Amino acid sequence: MPKLSSLCHKDVYLVKTPYLVQALWPHFLWRVPTREPVLYLTFDDGPIPAVTPWVLDVLKKFCAKATFFCVGENVMRYPDIYRRIVAEGHRTGNHTYNHLDGWKTNTLDYLQNVHRCAQLVHSNLFRPPYGRLSPCQRAYLERYYMIVLWDVLSGDFDRNTDASQCLANILENAEKGSIIVLHDNIKTADKLRVVLPEVLRHFTQQGLRFEGLPQQFKA
Repeated sequence: MPKLSSLCHKDVYLVKTPYLVQALWPHFLWRVPTREPVLYLTFDDGPIPAVTPWVLDVLKKFCAKATFFCVGENVMRYPDIYRRIVAEGHRTGNHTYNHLDGWKTNTLDYLQNVHRCAQLVHSNLFRPPYGRLSPCQRAYLERYYMIVLWDVLSGDFDRNTDASQCLANILENAEKGSIIVLHDNIKTADKLRVVLPEVLRHFTQQGLRFEGLPQQFKA
């Protein structure tokens, strides 16, 4: 895995992943190559009762689909919410069982944690927490998963970025095929309640639609 701290560190990150970076590491899915007017919203870290059901309600209001990269222990705690995600036609992806940082976890422990999540989240989509994987972790996982990163990072996790800036980050950088990162967790909930409806409203009015990532997509 390339050292992507400049892209996704909590204090220093790039909102728009440069095309050069995407080209240098083509084994990751950064965006979906398409001419269709489609955007791909993704939500990391759920499901949790305080946020995820609200996200689902808003998506339904706009007839939008998304992809939820779920933490296994949250799926274990809140299986009804996970079942609702699937029942309403959204995609799911593996985000490890305990939200592990690949750079701080040995390969065997990391892969076992991914496998534990896979017992609950049946998907060939995987997003590493923090966007961090070691080369050995990546080499193994890409045999079984499409490793999904992002084209647009909202910055909702950044304590120094308010909701209006998160919204601007998305509106100014998303384009056809963009994979956009948001988080359905407690820390980002206040921003999400402002950002998500406005993103859906803006791009729907522009004639774009929102879909879940194809489960069997290969770059």
